[in-house]
Amino acid sequence: MPRSRWPFNLSAAAVVALVVGLAGTTALFVGMRRLEHDKVELDFHQRASLRTATLGQQLTETVDVLKFLNQLFATVEPVSREQFRVFTEPLLQRHPYLQAFNFHRIVTEAGRQDYEEQMRRRFPGFAMMRLKDGKPVPAEPRDQHLVVDYIEPMRGNEVAFGLDVSHNAQVAAAAGNAVDTGEAASTGIVNLAQGDGGLRGFLVIMPVYRHGMPLETIAQRRAAAVGDTAAVFNAAGLVDKILRAKGLLDDASIGISVYAAATLDERALVYRTGVQAMTPDTPSWLPRWVFYDQPDEIVRNFDVAGRTWRVMISAAPEAFFRKHDGSLNTLVGGVLFSMLLAAFVQVLASRSRRVHKLVEQRTAELMHANALLVDDIAARKRAEEGLRLRQRAIDASANAVIITSAVPPNYPIEYVNPAFERITGYSAADVLGRSCSLLWSKDRDQPEIQEILAAAREKRETHTTLRNYGKDGRMFWSDTYVAPVRDESDEVKHFVVALYDITATRRYQAELEFQASRDTLTGLANRNLLHDRLRQASAYAERYGHPVWVLFLNLDRFKFVNDTLGHRAGDQLLNIVAQRLREAARESDTIARLSADEFVIILPESAIESLSPAVVRRIMDAVAQPIVIEGYEFVMGCCIGIAVCPGDGSDADTLIKHAGIAMYRAKETGRNSFQFYTACMNQQAMERLRLEGDLRNALDRGEFVLHYQPQVDLGTGHILGVEALVRWQHPVLGAVPPARFIGLAEEMGLIVPIGNWVLREACRQSVAWLQAGHGQVRVAVNLSARQFYQQDLASTIESILDETGIEPHLLELELTESMMMNDVEHAVGILRRLKAIGVYLSIDDFGTGYSSLSYLRRFPIDLLKIDQSFVRDITIDPDDAAIVLSIISLAHSLRLKVIAEGVETEAQLGYLQRHGCDFMQGYFFSPPLPAGECAALLRDRRRLPMPRRQTLFVVEDEAAPKASGAR
Repeated sequence: MPRSRWPFNLSAAAVVALVVGLAGTTALFVGMRRLEHDKVELDFHQRASLRTATLGQQLTETVDVLKFLNQLFATVEPVSREQFRVFTEPLLQRHPYLQAFNFHRIVTEAGRQDYEEQMRRRFPGFAMMRLKDGKPVPAEPRDQHLVVDYIEPMRGNEVAFGLDVSHNAQVAAAAGNAVDTGEAASTGIVNLAQGDGGLRGFLVIMPVYRHGMPLETIAQRRAAAVGDTAAVFNAAGLVDKILRAKGLLDDASIGISVYAAATLDERALVYRTGVQAMTPDTPSWLPRWVFYDQPDEIVRNFDVAGRTWRVMISAAPEAFFRKHDGSLNTLVGGVLFSMLLAAFVQVLASRSRRVHKLVEQRTAELMHANALLVDDIAARKRAEEGLRLRQRAIDASANAVIITSAVPPNYPIEYVNPAFERITGYSAADVLGRSCSLLWSKDRDQPEIQEILAAAREKRETHTTLRNYGKDGRMFWSDTYVAPVRDESDEVKHFVVALYDITATRRYQAELEFQASRDTLTGLANRNLLHDRLRQASAYAERYGHPVWVLFLNLDRFKFVNDTLGHRAGDQLLNIVAQRLREAARESDTIARLSADEFVIILPESAIESLSPAVVRRIMDAVAQPIVIEGYEFVMGCCIGIAVCPGDGSDADTLIKHAGIAMYRAKETGRNSFQFYTACMNQQAMERLRLEGDLRNALDRGEFVLHYQPQVDLGTGHILGVEALVRWQHPVLGAVPPARFIGLAEEMGLIVPIGNWVLREACRQSVAWLQAGHGQVRVAVNLSARQFYQQDLASTIESILDETGIEPHLLELELTESMMMNDVEHAVGILRRLKAIGVYLSIDDFGTGYSSLSYLRRFPIDLLKIDQSFVRDITIDPDDAAIVLSIISLAHSLRLKVIAEGVETEAQLGYLQRHGCDFMQGYFFSPPLPAGECAALLRDRRRLPMPRRQTLFVVEDEAAPKASGAR
């Protein structure tokens, strides 16, 4: 039987060509698939990161919302139900994904009946309930209940009102953790009372402590706890609203699963959306990405009030040819090319064999022809590939490319690339055969258009910047390049036009120019533009003889708005004030913002309108109109200083400085006022500036000295102590009164080091008197408010006592009423620490401030000091006499000593002695003396002279206004 034969003999060269072609095709396909898959992976990671970051940020903000609510309970005690409703209403509006805000009150079993009866007076039928199988039932007795006392909004959450959540182990555990740590704590996923118990959610809880209780230890925090505030979240609704608000649910190809746990436990699943990842069937020896696009799942953790949540982002597998045709085209084209190449090689081999058999002598010629043919094919392929590459480059260009005919006058369009369609909105069908002038719309007066037309006529290159208009009428800027295209005969047959969209660059440049001259918050002129306008205004004033007013405006109580409502409210207020200034000013006026709440207004006088104080008052009245911010109404006054150009200066810096000096003088005279600059104001400002500079170095230069005014025991007449009074011996100005530099030291923050120097020097002097044999002399030193509220005050006092060696009971610290009444609880703590050291404590200027007897008895003080304003007229003013008598009686009732200051007459002394005042100081005995002169008094054992028996008194012992006989 004859052997079967192939219809043709397959040559080895054809087989090799086919194998090599297929191998190259496979390698190229795999490489392109890897690049395509990496691109898909990167895109998926970016989208997944956006979703996880959004969830983490928004869930963190939910905890911040609760912290904001908790501050209400930290600052107000007690918080009423109406206050709770009003405070939470805007928070619920800004955060619609919140189910409710709760206040859980701790109710003991012993106080349960009273609590329920009290609640029934307002809510008939009220009873403490708990959830059992999703239904509310009466709460069983237990030592302590955690009851939903306040809840907002009430609508939709009625079933939770009055619930005892201490039966819920997760809620109770989170509440206990919050109380122990003082920080926010989150529950796991629990069934909420809302929705018949089928609604799953979680609570974020923060503790509420009783005001004034110590909170240093866990035991103290537990004892101080009165309940907690809680934010209730519908878990699935929360996640859905967060993602939907950011438009992150629009992509159905992404699956999102959120777990309220650190593991991917389906029982803790909070939310799931989108397709879920599935593993496609692929050969085990091939990577999955060769045929499918499926990025790896991304799992991220984030913290929600101390509890770890986990989110998983996934994508379903998708066949690679659905989105990417590059690799598929490469595969198909490579296979076809390999087969064609193999067929071609096979044909060549067959032909070669036939030619070799027929005519060996023509082998060389045929081989040469074959070589030429191969070269020609290669050249053609290179040319075709070059053309394809150029076409792809033009199509892929980010800039618009237009090819037009060189036929005037319209130069019709023959080709546009995809970038042109994207930038202009015109499709290729819309513009083919039409002129490029359609991009200019009606804006044809641009000089650059004439340049382009001239270049087209002259068949030359050009470059210019144009305003162009898209199909929708949108204007965009472009850098336009025009270049002629010449054929083999050097004739121009076409033009290539390249458009570079520079709209964003031009917009950015415009913004930079605006920001360089404008305030970013209000849009008013900034300092640079202000100086430029002032220069122009000065030139105007000098040229035409019309004055220019420069107004320096500062808002009153602006810091109060910032401190109470925050900087966002402050920015809103500044924008409102800026708008009112624009409306109150004229078009020719310039308004600038220098800093936080400082504005400068330039008012030039015109020939038809003269300037007057009424113009300033109009501006002040505009600012003073009521302003409502976040539901609160404010009336913002302002102070204005006015400098007039050229009388008060001609350069910008001088005018602004003089107007600022006048503004500060206006503030000194009272709020909501204005002042014109005068030369004496500058003199006073320079003097103050000089004092500030000298005061900074006065302590280092040893310019401070102490004078001492004796304090005398009215029972014995002996000196029992002295009050140390600081004096400043200026090397040029001489003795500077304390009234001129004490307040300045307070403003500059120098009062603390000066006060510490006074303490140390006074203690050192007392020890020196003791060592000189003058006995123990108690020194009284005034403490400023800043000294008193220093954290290290007690340690500073102890250090000075150790350094100087003085006995603690020989140091008396004088404090004012207002200083301690600012924060009574804090002040009591400081006084107790000072008293533990052993120093003597007194209240200075008693009666001029305000004191509550309930607070006064809590202060561990030893002495009340009657202010000299009451002592001055006790013999002629019945009211002052009654006040002094009341202070003495009050002090003795509280077992305190009393000292009267400012005693200058024998009559005053007699009145104080007869009514039991313990001590006195004043010019009647001695003025404040230097240390040496005071030592002489101590050495001479000087005593107080007793008053004569017959003295003119207008006020009798009972302090009743009554006529008295003459001496």
